[in-house]
Amino acid sequence: MPAERVSMRKTHEVLRLHFDLKLKQRQIARSANLSQSTVHEYLRRFTAAGLSWPLREQMSEAELEGALFSADAKPSRAPTRNLPDFSHIHKELQEHKHVTLQLLWEEYTATHPDGYRYSQFCYHYQQWKRQRDVVMRQQHRPGEKLFVDWAGDKISVHEPDRGGVLQASLFVAVLGASSYTYAEATEDETMPNWIGAHVRAFEFMGGVAELLIPDNTKTGVSKACRYEPDLNPTYQEMAMHYGLGVLPARRRKPRDKAKVEAGVLLAERWILAALRHRQFFSLVELNRAIRELLLKLNQHPFKKREGSRHSVFAELDRPALRPLPTERFELAAVWSTAKVNIDYHIQFDDSFYSVPYQLTQQKVEVRATPTTIEIFHHGTRVASHARAHKPYTPVTNSEHRPKSHRAHLEWPPSRMIQWAQTVGVHTAQVVTQIMETYPHPEMGYRSCLGIIRLGQSYPVARMEAAAKRALETGVASFKSLESILRHSLDQTPLSAPTPAHSGPTHDNVRGAAYFEQGGETC
Repeated sequence: MPAERVSMRKTHEVLRLHFDLKLKQRQIARSANLSQSTVHEYLRRFTAAGLSWPLREQMSEAELEGALFSADAKPSRAPTRNLPDFSHIHKELQEHKHVTLQLLWEEYTATHPDGYRYSQFCYHYQQWKRQRDVVMRQQHRPGEKLFVDWAGDKISVHEPDRGGVLQASLFVAVLGASSYTYAEATEDETMPNWIGAHVRAFEFMGGVAELLIPDNTKTGVSKACRYEPDLNPTYQEMAMHYGLGVLPARRRKPRDKAKVEAGVLLAERWILAALRHRQFFSLVELNRAIRELLLKLNQHPFKKREGSRHSVFAELDRPALRPLPTERFELAAVWSTAKVNIDYHIQFDDSFYSVPYQLTQQKVEVRATPTTIEIFHHGTRVASHARAHKPYTPVTNSEHRPKSHRAHLEWPPSRMIQWAQTVGVHTAQVVTQIMETYPHPEMGYRSCLGIIRLGQSYPVARMEAAAKRALETGVASFKSLESILRHSLDQTPLSAPTPAHSGPTHDNVRGAAYFEQGGETC
C-alpha cells in the first residue's frame, strides 16, 4: 500500500527549507519529521514539474498538489454497472409509505440482473441522498416571520354537560428570530378557532410580524400550489386587517417551517407530556394550565446560547414587531367554496340557497355572516339571501329559476280552481275532483294544466258541456275531456238510460209481494 501523502503545507515547508535556507535533505527530513527519501522525492517532483522558486503568489495549495502529483492520479473508470435512478427511488419512498428499499432493489435487479447487490444499492442511495439533502441555514430577521401550525396530537377534555370526551387541538405559533412560542387549545381546527388563535397569539406577543408562515391547511390555503397558493378569503381578510403578508410553506417541505416544527415538538414535550396525567373538564381550565407551562418554556435557558426565548424576544423580536391595530379583528364573515347542484342551489350550514340556474354544476364562493349569505362567481356577487337558521331550509329567489319552472310554479292549486270557476261550475268540479284524487295536490298539476290549455282552444260553453258529460259518465280527467271535445261528444246528448231487464212471468217465480207477506211456511 502506498504511503499516505503529507499535507501540502508540509510540502511547502520542505521547499522553503531547501531553497531559502539551503538545508541539506537530511536536515530537512529531521526538521519536517519526514524520511530522507520522501524529501528527495518531493524535490525531484518539483524539478520535473518545471516549477521555480519562489512560487507565484496566486498559486493555491490545490494547484501545487496538481503540479506535483498529477501523474499519480488514476484515470477514472466509467461504472461497469447500471446505476439506479435514485431520484425515482426517492420519489417512490416519499409518495408511498409502504414502499421499502428492499422492494425497489428487487424491481431494479429485475431490470438489471447484473446490477448492484442490495448492500451496495443502499450505500449508493445514501451517498446520493447525502449530497441532495444539503440544508441552507435560515437566518431570521427580528420581527420578520411568525410560523403557525397545529400540533399532531390531541388533548382530552372531559365534558360532563355533553356526556363525552372532547379531543382538543393544540395551536402553536413561533417567532423566527427568538423562537418565542405561543400555544393554546381549541375545540377543533375550524376557521373560527384558527382565526381566533391567531388573534390571541398576536395579543400575547404584543405586536405583529411582517410575514405569516402557515402550513397548507384548508383553513389557511384554499388551493395548495408550489408557486402561487390561493389563500382562504377569510384568512386573507385577517391578514389585511393586521397588515401582514402570508407565505404558505410548500407542500411536503417541512424545512420551510422548521421553526414551528421544532416549536410543535417542544410544545408536545413541555405541554402535552407534562399534562398527560391530569384531567380537564373545560377548555378554560386546560388553557390556564397551558399558559403556566408556556411561561416556563419561554423562560427556560438555552443550552447552546446565552439567555432564553423570553430574553431574546425582549431584546430582538419585541422592538421589531409592528404595533397591533386599534381594533381587534372580529370574524364577521366566513368564506367557503361550494358547487351548484342541478337544482341551482348550493348547500351551506345544512341549508340551501339558490343561484342563477346558468351556474349549475359550477364552483362558487360563499361569504357567510350571522345574518346574510352572499354567493360570488369569479369575484362577482350573483346572489344574496337572508341566512336561514333552521336546518334543511331552502331559500329560493324566483328570478333564479328558468322560465319553464317559474311558469309551472305560477299555477298553484288555488289559482287553478279559480280559473275553472270562471269557466263554469262543472269545470271547477272536475278540477277539484282531480286535485282530491291524488294524495298530494301537486301530483294533479299536469292534468289541471292540460285542462287549462284546452280552455285556450275551445269556447267556454263547450268546456262546460264537456265537463258536465265527464262528471255524468264518472270519468273526470284531462284525457276524457280531451276525447269528448275532439269527438264533439259535448254537443251530443247522452242517450236515455236503458230500463232494467225484467224476468219472465212464471208460477214458480215469487215476486216481492210474496216476501213482503212472509211467504208460506214449509
